[in-house]
Amino acid sequence: MARQSQPFPDRLRTTLGQQEWLDRPSYRLEHGLTFLFAALGRYRDRVSNALHGTWLGHPLHPALTSVPTGAVATTVAMDAAGLLPGHAPGWRDASRFALGVGIVGSVGAAATGLTDWQHTHERSRRIGLVHGALNGVATGLYAVSWWDRRRNRHLRGMASSALGYGLTLGSGYLGGALVFGSAAGVDRAGARLSGDRWTPVLPATALDGQPRRVEVDGVGLVLYRNDGRVLAVGERCPHLGAPMGDGWIDRDRIVCPWHGSRFACESGQVLRGPATAPLPSYPVRVRDGLVEVRGVAK
Repeated sequence: MARQSQPFPDRLRTTLGQQEWLDRPSYRLEHGLTFLFAALGRYRDRVSNALHGTWLGHPLHPALTSVPTGAVATTVAMDAAGLLPGHAPGWRDASRFALGVGIVGSVGAAATGLTDWQHTHERSRRIGLVHGALNGVATGLYAVSWWDRRRNRHLRGMASSALGYGLTLGSGYLGGALVFGSAAGVDRAGARLSGDRWTPVLPATALDGQPRRVEVDGVGLVLYRNDGRVLAVGERCPHLGAPMGDGWIDRDRIVCPWHGSRFACESGQVLRGPATAPLPSYPVRVRDGLVEVRGVAK
């Protein structure tokens, strides 16, 4: 029986994900980003949280990408319409304005994308690097196009923006592969415990200061003791699925062991990114020397 070949998009993603030579420039870029954020000093967390989208409850980058994509699509459509006889004389100015909006949006999308990308690894990191590089070239073409239009070189400007838009569409495909193929930016916390039944999980004396993993109805949980209180949270960080059993508590904040996301002990609310979704948190009580955990309503 003949072996079916992979569709071209799948082969492309697989090939890019296997390009280990991309690791060296990607880690250099990551180190540069780390230095840049460190230079922000006490403003580091505020800036990184804003760029990650912690305040929004999900990554900001996907929302911002619609700005340059839509604005440049408007430019390309108006350019095409402007080639038809009888077009309005103000369309050239309008298309240049839309292109300017797209350039500004591209800068914002790049800043948020790089902030998210620096925490990726291996296959996702390589595809993300190519994704960002294509967007960078596209933004450069948009800037050249805007300048040409300003100097009345409209045909050249139209060609540059059309070429840039083609690169943006190709890059957008790779961005989609990161989300839907590698689950970048997706809540990785896993299954949640539901129901209103209290379930004993272990003796209270078993909590000796170290996190303890337990399982209730097939759902993994991690128990912490903090200042005499017992806390129960999901076993996986919602950012990239780090095992929270390897985490710790620092000043009433649960810390992810991989990328340092911080969550409020009582509610699981994100206090510091890169995580944007909250850490699942569950009601806990101690009865007759046993720690009991209850699910939350769906």
